[in-house]
Amino acid sequence: MTVSPDLITSASNPLIKMLRALDSKKTRADTGLFLAEGARLIAQALSQHWEIDTLVVSASSLERDYVNAITARAAQQGARIIHVPDRIAGSIARKDNPQAVIAAIKQRDLTLDALDSAHSGLWIGLYQVRDPGNLGTILRTADCADVAGVVMIDQCCDPYSVEAVRASMGSLFDVRLARADFDTFNQWRTKAGLHMVAASVNGDTNHTGVDFAQPSIILMGNEQAGLPVHVEAHCDTLCLIPMRGGADSLNLAQATAIMLYEGWRQRDFA
Repeated sequence: MTVSPDLITSASNPLIKMLRALDSKKTRADTGLFLAEGARLIAQALSQHWEIDTLVVSASSLERDYVNAITARAAQQGARIIHVPDRIAGSIARKDNPQAVIAAIKQRDLTLDALDSAHSGLWIGLYQVRDPGNLGTILRTADCADVAGVVMIDQCCDPYSVEAVRASMGSLFDVRLARADFDTFNQWRTKAGLHMVAASVNGDTNHTGVDFAQPSIILMGNEQAGLPVHVEAHCDTLCLIPMRGGADSLNLAQATAIMLYEGWRQRDFA
């Protein structure tokens, strides 16, 4: 199809100002949009039927075949296409060397109703995770291990932040994701018959001794504080990841990967 892009050359253009402001949580909340950079991420979003509101194409990439292919796909799905000088693309991405294409994508409603609680795979629960880099990395790991879904519990960071989207490397568009307060989440997982396993300093068995073959959800806590007592009280199993000493903890994304891959190993990586 023929694409009729808009050419914008001024950094003071209202659309450019709005796109630049999407690094702010308030603007993301007000507009319902978020940014994704790079052809591979945007192609993944298109493949998973995320709705692209605006596609920004930098001047230096206009002759690239793969950029033109993505532009045509986005336009066919109703996206507005704009061409900008490289300096404006850089100001939107806040990088000196921005990606060839940047998309403003419509957020999805992250409710538990969107998840299939009967799914036989492993699940991940994240309690008050605050670091967007950790969140994005966990989504990437969850995608690799084909988890049933990820539930963000209580006050987690925004999965649509620029940092989280970048760290997910496109997995945000693949992983089934939801938000809930703890009580709602716990009622949901109990009704679904999910055995809740938490990594905790109060654990009484190693993570390799947990039976992950049964329907299970792995609950991981806040980077600094871990899980509070009242949350641990609702868990079916508390376990430890062995450490030799020295460092007092693992990075949250690393710990989640260790737990998840042990669970997946027990299921013969099915």
